[in-house]
Amino acid sequence: MKGMFGKAGKAARLGAVLALAALVWLGMAGPAAAADKDAGGSSMDRVQAAEKNRQKWQGGAPAPLADTDPELASMRDRLVYGEILNEGTLTDRQAALVTLAALTASQGLEALSAQAEAALRVGASAADIREALYQCAAYVGFPRVEAALRVVNPVLTKHGATLPLPPEATVDEATRLADGLAVQRQIFGAKGIDAMRENAPAGQKAIVANYLSAYCFGDLYTRKVLDLKMRELITFSAIVALGGCDPQAKAHAGANVSVGNTKQNLVDALAVMLPLIGFPRTLNGLAAVNAALPEDAGQVRR
Repeated sequence: MKGMFGKAGKAARLGAVLALAALVWLGMAGPAAAADKDAGGSSMDRVQAAEKNRQKWQGGAPAPLADTDPELASMRDRLVYGEILNEGTLTDRQAALVTLAALTASQGLEALSAQAEAALRVGASAADIREALYQCAAYVGFPRVEAALRVVNPVLTKHGATLPLPPEATVDEATRLADGLAVQRQIFGAKGIDAMRENAPAGQKAIVANYLSAYCFGDLYTRKVLDLKMRELITFSAIVALGGCDPQAKAHAGANVSVGNTKQNLVDALAVMLPLIGFPRTLNGLAAVNAALPEDAGQVRR
């Protein structure tokens, strides 16, 4: 009897161990079963996805710091290429231009050359890249954009572009204010824009009315190549990456939806920027999005 109970006890213990092992295996296998999917829809784990997508974006270029800091390089590449750029609602072209805007705003100049190469590799044109950087000027200032262009322009010429690229302006000195104001009203609503211009103190009208409408919206938003949806996505990305501009991030979160982008597009743009700007600015951007666009059951992704 004792032997029988002993064997039964051992069997029970063995069963428990096997059950625990199965649970552990399932816990490890679960993410693989629900792994990210590549563009073709086949399941891949994070490491495989990172290798595949890094090749797509960066070609055979060596991973930065892979020789001296392989753990950090692996952490970065598996997050960026194995997860973030392997999912979401943005096209590769959109994600590439958001990346360039974030690097321009945050002055991540060392990464700009490789990211410009990547943008061309995944379908952005030289004109797309130039317009993405130009669009940042009114929000991050000319010096940051000029510094970015000094890095990016050699990449464009290397790939066959002749500089200067063809002009894309649609306004002149006589039309820039009126055309800019028309775009501003289209995006933000005529009532609010007209009230802002009318109520601006006399000594501030040049900034609040004329420069904003004529330069920011007239000189930039009316340019060709990028549509309003892409320009607003770039603007939001640059503002968030710059940091300390929460009211403007909130305003342009709403503006994005007014021109046809979705809340999820903005969330996915923030995900693309996360490895470049860190969590504090990303979470501030997410707070601005949620303040401007309260969560709705119909907006939840997947």
